[in-house]
Amino acid sequence: MCGIAGVLGGEESAAEPMIRALTHRGPNGIRTESVAGAALAHARLSIIDLEGGWQPLHAAGGTVCGNGEIYNFVELAAEHGLSDVLTTGSDFEPLLHLYAREGEAAFRRLRGMYALCLIGPDGRAFLARDPFGIKPLYIMEHGGGLAFASEPRAFFAAGMMQKVLNDEAARELLELNYVLGERSIFQGLRRLAPGEVVEVRDGRIASGHRQSFLPRKAGEVSAKLTEGALRTHGAQSSAPSTTSWSPSPAGAGEELGLLDRLDQVLEDSVRVHQRSDVPYGLFLSGGIDSAAIATLMSRLNERPVTAFTCGFDAPGAKDERAQAERVARALDLDWRETTFGEEDFWRILPQVAWALDDPTADYATLPTYKLAEAAKGTLTVVLTGEGGDELFGGYGRYRRALRPGWLGGRPAEPRGASPQVLSAWREAARPPQNLTRLQAAQWADMVTWLPGDLLLKLDRCLMAHGLEGRTPFLDPAVAAFAWPLADRFKVRGGYGKWLLRKWLERTCPAAAPWAKKQGFTVPVESWIAPRAADLARNLGSVEAVRRLVPDAAQRMRAGESRWPLLFFAVWALIHLEGAQPNDALAALLG
Repeated sequence: MCGIAGVLGGEESAAEPMIRALTHRGPNGIRTESVAGAALAHARLSIIDLEGGWQPLHAAGGTVCGNGEIYNFVELAAEHGLSDVLTTGSDFEPLLHLYAREGEAAFRRLRGMYALCLIGPDGRAFLARDPFGIKPLYIMEHGGGLAFASEPRAFFAAGMMQKVLNDEAARELLELNYVLGERSIFQGLRRLAPGEVVEVRDGRIASGHRQSFLPRKAGEVSAKLTEGALRTHGAQSSAPSTTSWSPSPAGAGEELGLLDRLDQVLEDSVRVHQRSDVPYGLFLSGGIDSAAIATLMSRLNERPVTAFTCGFDAPGAKDERAQAERVARALDLDWRETTFGEEDFWRILPQVAWALDDPTADYATLPTYKLAEAAKGTLTVVLTGEGGDELFGGYGRYRRALRPGWLGGRPAEPRGASPQVLSAWREAARPPQNLTRLQAAQWADMVTWLPGDLLLKLDRCLMAHGLEGRTPFLDPAVAAFAWPLADRFKVRGGYGKWLLRKWLERTCPAAAPWAKKQGFTVPVESWIAPRAADLARNLGSVEAVRRLVPDAAQRMRAGESRWPLLFFAVWALIHLEGAQPNDALAALLG
């Protein structure tokens, strides 16, 4: 996990101030180099090969500068006979050797989370982002070249662009809590799309394509598993192998076969996501996704795994600490709890707004930030449960989408959005053909809500503390298993994530997989309400709020969308008007 920045074919001197703005992402050191008419910069958070893994990294005549982790670097080296030519233990080095052999087809071999720039021995330059959009990458044309960086603040620090709000994106933020698609909230700056691989020539994008998170074949799925997973489950193999699985096996043992296969796939994903030369642990909520990750980490580690849980000190707040503690005790975890109260809300709000220069107004950013704050100094790598709901069918809106209209069924679309924003969402969420209704709803979340909200939240809140967040559910092998499952293995009898619950029932009964989920609700409205009058009086002083939400004061007094308004106002004062975080909040409360 790191921060990257650079310029391809433009003003190379800009790379230095760009990377200086990203030191929170890479507290272990900065390196900047000029390579083949480009400037590449890297702020490092050391995770793998602490001594030799510095970037920009050179091998096989090429150069790579990346953010994230390539989890299958061990398997790539073994499968392609690279062991004798590798000069470091970096997870990014095998990619350079593979590119030298097979060109851009090498990107399709990666299993990981990444945003990277690669310049090959043939002089071709590429920018690439992982298919789920776990790691961010932003691009813009400047000075005859193409500039890229892990966060928008890098471009402003280098004086490349003015802070001009994209009004359409801001309306999406206010109505959806996140911004759709490739457009960023700043005019002139765009996100590289999840799975996008582009070639840059003469400072311009010359060609590109998208790698999907979907399995490549509809009827049969092949997923690479590590040698460890095959050995654990009795496979006779001395090298990594390809195992094939049919999504609709016949016979009475169908369910048992799926449960065994799910166990194999999830264990393998957690195993490779644990690859680290620094301390790792997990964030444990009371839900089944993080409980599943905890179960497998407990199985794979001899020492107790460190787990952090956040609870809420507020009347009526939904607090899953008791359930998390039951799971932690059953699995013998090194369990540590932290609390989130009203004082934390007002202290952390401006810090979160600063960290989210590309914003999401999801209030779950607040406890996520507090968890990262608590884990800093103990852990460097944190595994989390993002993606479990999207891949295994967990959200209530999926169940509603499957009901007939006379039983209250409705499309899994955002509610309360204006016609303009809803139309934009439908366009962004348009699914491929031949998906079931459930898969279409899952697809919509995978391409909108997941990268625009959940993964953005995880990246910014953890990177603000120099922590790496890893998501074992969002793995090609897991997606290859989960996506083609028949709907009945995802939603059944009023339960989402049916197969995952069945698996957890037999592997960790303490997780109470069939219990009603309490949800992850931060009581922000009860904390804002006593100060609503002051906020209503001062919201009009924020130019972006005054222009986009002329009735903001009335909404604040009436209790309508108070949290998105407050967050957007604090965010705008910091990122558009240059206020310091605490000063921004004070201006609204004064």
